[in-house]
Amino acid sequence: MDFLSYFQLSLIEIYYVIFIVFIASIIRGFNGFGFSAICISGFSFILPAIEIVPIILALEVVISIFMVPYIWNKIDWRFVFKILLGIIIGSPIGLYLLKYLDPQITHLSVCLLIIFFSILLMKGFSNQKINNNYGKFFTGIISGALNGLTTLGGMPVALFLLITSIQPAIIRGSLAALFFLTDIYVFVLSFFSGIVDVTTIYRIIPLIIILPIGVFIGNKFFVKSKEETYRKVVFYFLIIISITGILKIMSNF
Repeated sequence: MDFLSYFQLSLIEIYYVIFIVFIASIIRGFNGFGFSAICISGFSFILPAIEIVPIILALEVVISIFMVPYIWNKIDWRFVFKILLGIIIGSPIGLYLLKYLDPQITHLSVCLLIIFFSILLMKGFSNQKINNNYGKFFTGIISGALNGLTTLGGMPVALFLLITSIQPAIIRGSLAALFFLTDIYVFVLSFFSGIVDVTTIYRIIPLIIILPIGVFIGNKFFVKSKEETYRKVVFYFLIIISITGILKIMSNF
């Protein structure tokens, strides 16, 4: 049997996937988030969504493990579990709303809001008053609902941390830990629901080798960057991802 048949991808497509994962892992190593957003945008040109999701979930879990040495001492576990509690409650709400709301319109609205708040933050906007248990819990609910509705659940959490002026190292570590826990949960559900198959496993194995290299490079950039530089990179990343989402939505109309 031809070796490429295990992947059900052409050689060019395999090189393309490796490149996307490499860039995404560098971003993840620097930001602490953004891996899924980049991979979803990149993979969508060659794979259907139902094949993309299990690959990304598995890689998110693995890349979080590779990030542990860089972030462990910077994780705010209280923040993570408070957000996680909100996500657990918000996720079913998002899945329920999925039946009644147009995901495309919701996705478009979220992207526009993220661009708006990112520009505000770039101009120096901050709000320490929402940095309390209620604010974290409410952010978790919004994140869970958006994750069930549009898969953009990570962005509200990133915005919350930026608005409350949390240190970049804490932002990066807490986001990485949060996504690790949530992705394990969703990956297990995907496995038992039959979404993960042998082809998924074959596609994941060679990509795992790329992850620690990208994370290492991303961490090097993070260590050398100043706090102001980190925040600007995150702002621009959020804006670019949002604009990409808007363009994809508009192309479907």
